Amino acid sequence: MRAAVRSVRNLRSAFGHQRNSNSTAFVRRRIHLIESNSISVYRLPDNAEIYRILLRTFSMSKAFSTDAAAKVNITEVNRTGPLVEYERRTAAGELVDGDACQVGTLKELQRLYDEIFESADACGLDRYAVPEKIVRNRWFWSRLMPQSSYAPVKGLYLYGGVGTGKTMLMDLFFDQLPCNWRKKRIHFHDFMLNVHSCLQRHKGVTDPLEVVAGEISDEAILLCLDEFMVTDVADALILNRLFRYLFSNGIILVATSNRAPHNLYEGGLQRDLFLPFIATLKERCVVHEIGSAVDYRKLTSEEQGFYFIGKDLSSLLKEKFQHLISEYIASPQVVEVVMGRTLQVPLGANGCAYFSFEELCEKPLGAADYLGLFKNFHTLALEGVPKFGLHNRTAAYRFVTLVDVMYENRSRLLCTAEGSPQELFENIVTVSDARQMAPRTSSRSRRNDDSDLCVDNELGFAKERTISSVQLT
Repeated sequence: MRAAVRSVRNLRSAFGHQRNSNSTAFVRRRIHLIESNSISVYRLPDNAEIYRILLRTFSMSKAFSTDAAAKVNITEVNRTGPLVEYERRTAAGELVDGDACQVGTLKELQRLYDEIFESADACGLDRYAVPEKIVRNRWFWSRLMPQSSYAPVKGLYLYGGVGTGKTMLMDLFFDQLPCNWRKKRIHFHDFMLNVHSCLQRHKGVTDPLEVVAGEISDEAILLCLDEFMVTDVADALILNRLFRYLFSNGIILVATSNRAPHNLYEGGLQRDLFLPFIATLKERCVVHEIGSAVDYRKLTSEEQGFYFIGKDLSSLLKEKFQHLISEYIASPQVVEVVMGRTLQVPLGANGCAYFSFEELCEKPLGAADYLGLFKNFHTLALEGVPKFGLHNRTAAYRFVTLVDVMYENRSRLLCTAEGSPQELFENIVTVSDARQMAPRTSSRSRRNDDSDLCVDNELGFAKERTISSVQLT
Protein backbone atom coordinates (compact mmCIF):
# COMPACT_ATOMS: atom_id res chain seq x y z
CA MET A 1 0.00 0.00 0.00
CA ARG A 2 2.82 2.43 0.91
CA ALA A 3 4.53 1.63 -2.38
CA ALA A 4 1.34 2.54 -4.27
CA VAL A 5 1.01 5.87 -2.43
CA ARG A 6 4.67 6.61 -3.13
CA SER A 7 4.14 5.93 -6.84
CA VAL A 8 1.16 8.32 -7.00
CA ARG A 9 3.18 11.06 -5.29
CA ASN A 10 6.03 10.58 -7.76
CA LEU A 11 3.63 10.86 -10.69
CA ARG A 12 2.17 14.10 -9.26
CA SER A 13 5.65 15.52 -8.75
CA ALA A 14 6.69 14.63 -12.30
CA PHE A 15 3.50 16.15 -13.71
CA GLY A 16 4.03 19.39 -11.75
CA HIS A 17 7.63 19.58 -12.94
CA GLN A 18 6.57 19.11 -16.55
CA ARG A 19 3.92 21.85 -16.24
CA ASN A 20 6.46 24.32 -14.90
CA SER A 21 9.01 23.49 -17.60
CA ASN A 22 6.44 24.14 -20.30
CA SER A 23 5.66 27.65 -19.05
CA THR A 24 5.90 30.37 -21.69
CA ALA A 25 7.15 33.95 -21.55
CA PHE A 26 4.98 37.01 -22.00
CA VAL A 27 3.70 37.70 -25.50
CA ARG A 28 3.15 41.36 -26.30
CA ARG A 29 0.72 42.47 -28.91
CA ARG A 30 -1.24 45.40 -30.28
CA ILE A 31 1.52 47.98 -29.91
CA HIS A 32 0.11 51.28 -31.07
CA LEU A 33 2.48 53.78 -32.70
CA ILE A 34 2.25 57.43 -31.75
CA GLU A 35 0.64 59.80 -34.22
CA SER A 36 0.78 63.59 -34.29
CA ASN A 37 -2.28 65.67 -33.59
CA SER A 38 -3.60 68.39 -35.86
CA ILE A 39 -6.20 71.09 -35.55
CA SER A 40 -8.13 72.62 -38.41
CA VAL A 41 -10.12 75.80 -37.91
CA TYR A 42 -13.21 76.67 -39.95
CA ARG A 43 -15.27 79.87 -40.09
CA LEU A 44 -18.91 80.04 -41.14
CA PRO A 45 -20.41 82.93 -43.12
CA ASP A 46 -22.23 84.05 -39.96
CA ASN A 47 -18.85 84.35 -38.23
CA ALA A 48 -19.54 81.45 -35.85
CA GLU A 49 -16.27 79.73 -35.04
CA ILE A 50 -16.00 76.03 -35.76
CA TYR A 51 -13.11 74.12 -34.33
CA ARG A 52 -12.41 70.72 -35.78
CA ILE A 53 -10.29 68.95 -33.20
CA LEU A 54 -9.00 65.55 -32.38
CA LEU A 55 -10.85 64.37 -29.30
CA ARG A 56 -9.31 61.10 -28.31
CA THR A 57 -6.00 61.94 -26.74
CA PHE A 58 -4.02 59.24 -25.08
CA SER A 59 -0.90 59.72 -23.01
CA MET A 60 0.89 56.67 -24.31
CA SER A 61 0.20 53.51 -26.28
CA LYS A 62 -0.80 50.33 -24.43
CA ALA A 63 0.48 46.81 -24.85
CA PHE A 64 -1.41 43.71 -23.82
CA SER A 65 0.21 40.50 -22.63
CA THR A 66 -1.62 37.23 -23.22
CA ASP A 67 0.43 34.31 -21.95
CA ALA A 68 2.52 34.12 -18.78
CA ALA A 69 4.63 31.62 -16.95
CA ALA A 70 2.92 29.68 -14.16
CA LYS A 71 6.01 30.14 -12.01
CA VAL A 72 8.59 32.92 -12.34
CA ASN A 73 11.92 32.80 -10.54
CA ILE A 74 13.81 35.80 -9.21
CA THR A 75 16.25 35.82 -12.14
CA GLU A 76 13.35 36.20 -14.59
CA VAL A 77 11.84 38.99 -12.48
CA ASN A 78 15.03 41.01 -12.81
CA ARG A 79 14.63 40.88 -16.58
CA THR A 80 10.97 41.85 -16.73
CA GLY A 81 8.69 44.50 -15.37
CA PRO A 82 7.22 47.90 -16.26
CA LEU A 83 10.52 49.80 -16.19
CA VAL A 84 12.28 47.14 -18.27
CA GLU A 85 9.44 47.07 -20.80
CA TYR A 86 9.33 50.88 -20.93
CA GLU A 87 13.06 51.04 -21.70
CA ARG A 88 12.64 48.42 -24.41
CA ARG A 89 9.79 50.30 -26.09
CA THR A 90 11.47 53.69 -25.95
CA ALA A 91 14.64 52.17 -27.42
CA ALA A 92 12.55 50.65 -30.21
CA GLY A 93 10.79 53.97 -30.85
CA GLU A 94 7.38 52.60 -29.86
CA LEU A 95 6.99 55.14 -27.05
CA VAL A 96 8.28 58.67 -26.65
CA ASP A 97 10.89 59.06 -23.94
CA GLY A 98 9.21 60.36 -20.78
CA ASP A 99 10.55 62.97 -18.39
CA ALA A 100 12.21 62.41 -15.01
CA CYS A 101 8.82 62.37 -13.25
CA GLN A 102 7.56 59.46 -15.33
CA VAL A 103 10.82 57.55 -14.93
CA GLY A 104 10.65 58.08 -11.17
CA THR A 105 7.12 56.69 -11.13
CA LEU A 106 8.22 53.71 -13.21
CA LYS A 107 10.88 52.96 -10.61
CA GLU A 108 8.15 52.87 -7.94
CA LEU A 109 6.08 50.52 -10.12
CA GLN A 110 9.12 48.32 -10.78
CA ARG A 111 9.80 48.14 -7.04
CA LEU A 112 6.21 47.08 -6.40
CA TYR A 113 6.41 44.59 -9.28
CA ASP A 114 9.51 42.95 -7.80
CA GLU A 115 8.03 42.85 -4.28
CA ILE A 116 4.84 41.23 -5.54
CA PHE A 117 6.75 38.54 -7.40
CA GLU A 118 8.85 37.76 -4.35
CA SER A 119 5.68 37.43 -2.23
CA ALA A 120 3.39 35.92 -4.90
CA ASP A 121 2.81 32.69 -2.98
CA ALA A 122 2.19 34.46 0.33
CA CYS A 123 -0.26 36.84 -1.39
CA GLY A 124 -2.13 33.96 -3.01
CA LEU A 125 -1.97 35.52 -6.48
CA ASP A 126 -1.94 32.31 -8.52
CA ARG A 127 -5.58 31.54 -9.26
CA TYR A 128 -4.75 27.87 -9.85
CA ALA A 129 -2.83 27.34 -6.60
CA VAL A 130 -6.00 27.13 -4.46
CA PRO A 131 -8.81 24.73 -5.40
CA GLU A 132 -11.89 26.55 -6.70
CA LYS A 133 -14.13 24.98 -4.08
CA ILE A 134 -12.01 26.38 -1.27
CA VAL A 135 -12.11 29.85 -2.86
CA ARG A 136 -15.90 29.73 -3.15
CA ASN A 137 -16.31 28.73 0.48
CA ARG A 138 -13.79 31.19 1.91
CA TRP A 139 -16.46 33.71 2.93
CA PHE A 140 -18.50 30.99 4.68
CA TRP A 141 -15.53 29.84 6.76
CA SER A 142 -14.48 33.43 7.49
CA ARG A 143 -17.88 33.92 9.12
CA LEU A 144 -17.20 30.98 11.46
CA MET A 145 -13.57 31.88 12.12
CA PRO A 146 -13.09 35.62 11.44
CA GLN A 147 -9.51 36.59 10.72
CA SER A 148 -7.57 39.31 8.92
CA SER A 149 -4.96 38.47 6.32
CA TYR A 150 -3.34 41.68 5.14
CA ALA A 151 -1.06 41.36 2.12
CA PRO A 152 2.66 41.42 2.96
CA VAL A 153 3.07 44.00 0.19
CA LYS A 154 1.70 47.53 0.25
CA GLY A 155 -0.08 48.84 -2.84
CA LEU A 156 0.56 52.08 -4.71
CA TYR A 157 -1.55 55.23 -5.05
CA LEU A 158 -0.44 57.43 -7.98
CA TYR A 159 -1.79 60.93 -8.30
CA GLY A 160 -1.02 63.89 -10.54
CA GLY A 161 -2.41 66.42 -12.96
CA VAL A 162 -4.02 65.86 -16.34
CA GLY A 163 -1.82 64.29 -19.01
CA THR A 164 0.98 63.06 -16.74
CA GLY A 165 0.57 59.51 -18.04
CA LYS A 166 -0.96 57.89 -14.95
CA THR A 167 -3.16 55.48 -16.88
CA MET A 168 -0.41 54.49 -19.29
CA LEU A 169 2.01 53.78 -16.47
CA MET A 170 -0.47 51.69 -14.52
CA ASP A 171 -1.39 49.72 -17.65
CA LEU A 172 2.29 49.15 -18.39
CA PHE A 173 2.62 47.65 -14.92
CA PHE A 174 -0.56 45.59 -15.18
CA ASP A 175 0.22 44.17 -18.63
CA GLN A 176 3.54 42.69 -17.46
CA LEU A 177 1.90 40.49 -14.81
CA PRO A 178 1.12 36.80 -15.48
CA CYS A 179 -2.35 36.13 -16.82
CA ASN A 180 -2.83 33.25 -14.36
CA TRP A 181 -2.75 35.71 -11.46
CA ARG A 182 -5.87 36.95 -9.71
CA LYS A 183 -5.71 40.50 -11.04
CA LYS A 184 -8.19 43.06 -12.33
CA ARG A 185 -7.84 46.44 -14.01
CA ILE A 186 -11.00 48.58 -14.09
CA HIS A 187 -12.05 52.23 -14.21
CA PHE A 188 -13.28 53.50 -10.86
CA HIS A 189 -16.72 54.39 -12.30
CA ASP A 190 -17.17 50.82 -13.53
CA PHE A 191 -15.89 49.38 -10.26
CA MET A 192 -18.46 51.28 -8.18
CA LEU A 193 -21.24 50.36 -10.61
CA ASN A 194 -20.34 46.70 -10.12
CA VAL A 195 -20.31 47.16 -6.34
CA HIS A 196 -23.78 48.71 -6.33
CA SER A 197 -25.07 45.96 -8.62
CA CYS A 198 -23.68 43.26 -6.30
CA LEU A 199 -25.15 44.99 -3.25
CA GLN A 200 -28.53 44.92 -4.91
CA ARG A 201 -28.13 41.21 -5.65
CA HIS A 202 -27.29 40.46 -1.99
CA LYS A 203 -30.03 42.64 -0.58
CA GLY A 204 -31.34 41.11 2.64
CA VAL A 205 -28.01 39.63 3.76
CA THR A 206 -26.88 40.72 7.22
CA ASP A 207 -23.76 42.46 5.89
CA PRO A 208 -23.88 42.60 2.07
CA LEU A 209 -20.67 44.67 1.88
CA GLU A 210 -18.71 41.85 3.46
CA VAL A 211 -20.16 39.41 0.93
CA VAL A 212 -19.32 41.73 -1.97
CA ALA A 213 -15.78 42.24 -0.65
CA GLY A 214 -15.38 38.47 -0.48
CA GLU A 215 -16.51 38.09 -4.09
CA ILE A 216 -14.13 40.83 -5.27
CA SER A 217 -11.13 39.37 -3.45
CA ASP A 218 -11.96 35.85 -4.67
CA GLU A 219 -11.74 37.16 -8.23
CA ALA A 220 -8.74 39.47 -7.84
CA ILE A 221 -6.10 39.97 -5.16
CA LEU A 222 -4.32 42.65 -7.20
CA LEU A 223 -6.86 45.41 -7.92
CA CYS A 224 -5.95 48.28 -10.27
CA LEU A 225 -8.40 51.21 -10.22
CA ASP A 226 -8.02 54.02 -12.75
CA GLU A 227 -9.25 57.59 -12.14
CA PHE A 228 -10.10 57.24 -8.45
CA MET A 229 -12.54 60.10 -7.80
CA VAL A 230 -15.21 60.26 -5.10
CA THR A 231 -18.08 62.67 -5.73
CA ASP A 232 -21.14 60.73 -4.57
CA VAL A 233 -22.09 60.56 -0.90
CA ALA A 234 -23.32 56.97 -1.28
CA ASP A 235 -19.94 55.90 -2.69
CA ALA A 236 -18.12 57.78 0.04
CA LEU A 237 -20.04 55.96 2.77
CA ILE A 238 -19.50 52.57 1.13
CA LEU A 239 -15.76 52.87 0.48
CA ASN A 240 -14.63 52.94 4.10
CA ARG A 241 -16.18 49.61 5.11
CA LEU A 242 -15.71 48.00 1.69
CA PHE A 243 -11.96 48.54 1.62
CA ARG A 244 -11.59 47.62 5.25
CA TYR A 245 -12.92 44.20 4.26
CA LEU A 246 -10.90 44.11 1.03
CA PHE A 247 -7.60 44.90 2.71
CA SER A 248 -8.40 42.33 5.42
CA ASN A 249 -8.87 39.80 2.62
CA GLY A 250 -5.37 40.49 1.32
CA ILE A 251 -6.18 42.90 -1.53
CA ILE A 252 -3.26 44.86 -3.01
CA LEU A 253 -4.52 48.16 -4.45
CA VAL A 254 -2.90 50.10 -7.28
CA ALA A 255 -4.82 53.30 -8.04
CA THR A 256 -4.48 56.45 -10.13
CA SER A 257 -6.16 59.76 -9.36
CA ASN A 258 -6.05 63.48 -10.01
CA ARG A 259 -6.32 64.06 -6.27
CA ALA A 260 -4.00 63.37 -3.36
CA PRO A 261 -5.58 61.05 -0.75
CA HIS A 262 -6.20 63.87 1.73
CA ASN A 263 -8.06 65.82 -0.98
CA LEU A 264 -10.48 63.04 -1.90
CA TYR A 265 -14.14 63.95 -1.41
CA GLU A 266 -13.08 67.36 -0.10
CA GLY A 267 -16.10 69.37 1.03
CA GLY A 268 -18.43 66.41 0.52
CA LEU A 269 -21.46 65.63 2.63
CA GLN A 270 -20.69 63.68 5.82
CA ARG A 271 -16.98 63.69 4.96
CA ASP A 272 -16.11 62.86 8.56
CA LEU A 273 -17.42 59.33 7.88
CA PHE A 274 -15.11 59.13 4.86
CA LEU A 275 -11.92 60.21 6.66
CA PRO A 276 -11.15 56.73 8.11
CA PHE A 277 -10.93 55.44 4.53
CA ILE A 278 -8.22 58.02 3.75
CA ALA A 279 -6.23 56.85 6.79
CA THR A 280 -6.60 53.21 5.71
CA LEU A 281 -5.59 54.09 2.16
CA LYS A 282 -2.39 55.75 3.36
CA GLU A 283 -1.66 52.79 5.63
CA ARG A 284 -2.07 50.13 2.93
CA CYS A 285 -0.62 52.04 -0.06
CA VAL A 286 2.57 53.94 -0.85
CA VAL A 287 1.45 57.38 -2.04
CA HIS A 288 3.41 58.77 -4.99
CA GLU A 289 2.86 62.04 -6.83
CA ILE A 290 3.54 62.31 -10.56
CA GLY A 291 4.58 65.84 -11.40
CA SER A 292 5.21 66.66 -15.05
CA ALA A 293 5.43 69.76 -17.22
CA VAL A 294 4.44 67.70 -20.29
CA ASP A 295 0.82 66.92 -21.19
CA TYR A 296 1.25 63.49 -22.79
CA ARG A 297 -2.41 63.40 -23.80
CA LYS A 298 -1.59 65.95 -26.48
CA LEU A 299 1.11 63.82 -28.09
CA THR A 300 -1.15 61.11 -29.44
CA SER A 301 -4.61 60.59 -30.86
CA GLU A 302 -6.79 57.79 -32.06
CA GLU A 303 -10.07 59.08 -33.48
CA GLN A 304 -11.26 62.31 -35.06
CA GLY A 305 -14.10 64.28 -33.61
CA PHE A 306 -15.69 67.67 -34.15
CA TYR A 307 -16.32 70.52 -31.75
CA PHE A 308 -18.45 73.34 -33.13
CA ILE A 309 -18.70 76.71 -31.41
CA GLY A 310 -21.64 78.92 -32.29
CA LYS A 311 -25.39 79.18 -32.13
CA ASP A 312 -27.89 77.50 -34.44
CA LEU A 313 -25.46 74.83 -35.64
CA SER A 314 -27.70 71.83 -35.14
CA SER A 315 -28.15 71.46 -38.91
CA LEU A 316 -24.39 71.21 -39.36
CA LEU A 317 -24.09 68.65 -36.56
CA LYS A 318 -26.86 66.56 -38.09
CA GLU A 319 -25.09 66.77 -41.45
CA LYS A 320 -21.90 65.36 -39.92
CA PHE A 321 -23.93 62.70 -38.11
CA GLN A 322 -25.64 61.68 -41.35
CA HIS A 323 -22.27 61.46 -43.08
CA LEU A 324 -21.01 59.06 -40.40
CA ILE A 325 -24.01 56.73 -40.51
CA SER A 326 -23.76 56.68 -44.32
CA GLU A 327 -26.67 54.85 -45.97
CA TYR A 328 -28.10 53.67 -42.63
CA ILE A 329 -31.35 55.19 -41.36
CA ALA A 330 -31.25 56.61 -37.83
CA SER A 331 -34.12 55.66 -35.54
CA PRO A 332 -34.92 55.60 -31.79
CA GLN A 333 -33.22 52.74 -29.95
CA VAL A 334 -33.07 51.27 -26.45
CA VAL A 335 -29.86 50.06 -24.79
CA GLU A 336 -29.56 48.03 -21.59
CA VAL A 337 -27.58 49.26 -18.61
CA VAL A 338 -26.91 47.69 -15.21
CA MET A 339 -29.53 46.33 -12.83
CA GLY A 340 -32.16 45.90 -15.54
CA ARG A 341 -32.33 49.59 -16.47
CA THR A 342 -32.58 50.86 -20.03
CA LEU A 343 -31.55 54.07 -21.79
CA GLN A 344 -33.63 55.63 -24.55
CA VAL A 345 -31.50 56.75 -27.51
CA PRO A 346 -33.36 59.39 -29.60
CA LEU A 347 -31.48 58.54 -32.81
CA GLY A 348 -28.98 55.79 -33.48
CA ALA A 349 -27.47 53.98 -36.46
CA ASN A 350 -24.18 52.39 -37.55
CA GLY A 351 -22.60 52.77 -34.10
CA CYS A 352 -23.49 56.47 -33.83
CA ALA A 353 -25.95 58.04 -31.36
CA TYR A 354 -27.53 61.50 -31.44
CA PHE A 355 -28.64 63.32 -28.27
CA SER A 356 -29.45 66.82 -27.19
CA PHE A 357 -27.61 67.98 -24.07
CA GLU A 358 -30.92 68.14 -22.17
CA GLU A 359 -31.73 64.51 -22.96
CA LEU A 360 -28.37 63.20 -21.81
CA CYS A 361 -27.18 65.53 -19.03
CA GLU A 362 -30.23 67.22 -17.56
CA LYS A 363 -32.11 64.02 -16.83
CA PRO A 364 -31.31 61.80 -13.79
CA LEU A 365 -28.69 59.69 -15.58
CA GLY A 366 -25.31 58.51 -14.36
CA ALA A 367 -22.19 56.54 -15.14
CA ALA A 368 -24.15 53.30 -15.61
CA ASP A 369 -26.28 54.85 -18.34
CA TYR A 370 -23.26 56.34 -20.10
CA LEU A 371 -21.38 53.05 -19.87
CA GLY A 372 -24.31 51.27 -21.50
CA LEU A 373 -24.38 53.94 -24.19
CA PHE A 374 -20.71 53.61 -25.15
CA LYS A 375 -20.81 49.85 -25.06
CA ASN A 376 -23.28 50.07 -27.93
CA PHE A 377 -22.10 53.20 -29.77
CA HIS A 378 -18.59 54.31 -30.67
CA THR A 379 -19.57 57.90 -31.58
CA LEU A 380 -21.79 60.43 -29.82
CA ALA A 381 -23.28 63.54 -31.43
CA LEU A 382 -24.26 65.92 -28.62
CA GLU A 383 -26.21 69.08 -29.40
CA GLY A 384 -26.19 72.27 -27.33
CA VAL A 385 -23.58 71.98 -24.57
CA PRO A 386 -24.10 75.12 -22.42
CA LYS A 387 -21.74 77.15 -20.28
CA PHE A 388 -21.69 75.78 -16.75
CA GLY A 389 -22.22 77.58 -13.50
CA LEU A 390 -24.11 77.51 -10.25
CA HIS A 391 -27.47 77.23 -12.03
CA ASN A 392 -26.60 73.93 -13.78
CA ARG A 393 -23.94 72.41 -11.53
CA THR A 394 -25.65 68.99 -11.54
CA ALA A 395 -25.63 68.93 -15.34
CA ALA A 396 -21.94 69.85 -15.26
CA TYR A 397 -21.24 66.83 -13.05
CA ARG A 398 -23.08 64.59 -15.51
CA PHE A 399 -21.16 66.07 -18.45
CA VAL A 400 -17.85 65.41 -16.68
CA THR A 401 -18.91 61.81 -15.99
CA LEU A 402 -20.07 61.41 -19.59
CA VAL A 403 -16.69 62.54 -20.95
CA ASP A 404 -14.82 60.31 -18.47
CA VAL A 405 -16.76 57.23 -19.58
CA MET A 406 -16.38 58.22 -23.23
CA TYR A 407 -12.62 58.60 -22.84
CA GLU A 408 -12.26 55.29 -21.03
CA ASN A 409 -14.18 53.50 -23.80
CA ARG A 410 -12.13 55.13 -26.60
CA SER A 411 -15.23 56.69 -28.11
CA ARG A 412 -15.45 59.99 -29.96
CA LEU A 413 -17.57 63.10 -29.68
CA LEU A 414 -19.23 65.47 -32.12
CA CYS A 415 -20.87 68.39 -30.39
CA THR A 416 -22.09 71.96 -30.58
CA ALA A 417 -21.42 74.25 -27.64
CA GLU A 418 -21.90 77.83 -26.45
CA GLY A 419 -18.17 78.34 -26.15
CA SER A 420 -14.75 76.72 -26.17
CA PRO A 421 -14.10 74.01 -23.57
CA GLN A 422 -12.34 76.57 -21.35
CA GLU A 423 -15.26 79.00 -21.68
CA LEU A 424 -17.76 76.31 -20.72
CA PHE A 425 -16.07 75.89 -17.33
CA GLU A 426 -14.84 79.42 -16.62
CA ASN A 427 -17.45 79.86 -13.86
CA ILE A 428 -16.44 76.58 -12.16
CA VAL A 429 -13.66 77.22 -9.62
CA THR A 430 -12.10 75.49 -6.64
CA VAL A 431 -12.15 76.96 -3.14
CA SER A 432 -8.50 77.91 -3.54
CA ASP A 433 -9.19 79.70 -6.83
CA ALA A 434 -12.11 81.55 -5.28
CA ARG A 435 -9.94 82.81 -2.42
CA GLN A 436 -7.38 84.16 -4.87
CA MET A 437 -9.98 86.18 -6.78
CA ALA A 438 -9.73 89.87 -5.96
CA PRO A 439 -12.81 91.00 -4.00
CA ARG A 440 -14.96 93.52 -5.82
CA THR A 441 -15.55 96.85 -4.16
CA SER A 442 -18.52 99.16 -4.53
CA SER A 443 -16.48 101.39 -6.84
CA ARG A 444 -15.87 98.57 -9.33
CA SER A 445 -18.46 97.26 -11.73
CA ARG A 446 -19.83 93.81 -11.04
CA ARG A 447 -19.95 91.37 -13.95
CA ASN A 448 -23.33 89.87 -14.70
CA ASP A 449 -21.96 86.32 -14.53
CA ASP A 450 -20.47 86.67 -11.04
CA SER A 451 -23.73 85.53 -9.49
CA ASP A 452 -23.42 82.26 -11.43
CA LEU A 453 -19.94 81.48 -10.05
CA CYS A 454 -19.83 77.88 -8.80
CA VAL A 455 -17.27 77.13 -6.09
CA ASP A 456 -16.90 73.35 -6.14
CA ASN A 457 -13.64 71.53 -5.49
CA GLU A 458 -14.56 68.28 -7.23
CA LEU A 459 -15.80 70.02 -10.37
CA GLY A 460 -12.94 72.49 -10.21
CA PHE A 461 -10.37 69.70 -10.32
CA ALA A 462 -12.33 67.55 -12.77
CA LYS A 463 -12.81 70.32 -15.33
CA GLU A 464 -9.16 70.26 -16.43
CA ARG A 465 -9.44 66.56 -17.21
CA THR A 466 -12.65 67.17 -19.16
CA ILE A 467 -11.17 70.07 -21.12
CA SER A 468 -8.13 67.95 -21.96
CA SER A 469 -10.39 65.16 -23.22
CA VAL A 470 -12.34 67.34 -25.63
CA GLN A 471 -9.81 69.86 -26.86
CA LEU A 472 -6.23 70.28 -28.00
CA THR A 473 -4.68 73.68 -27.35
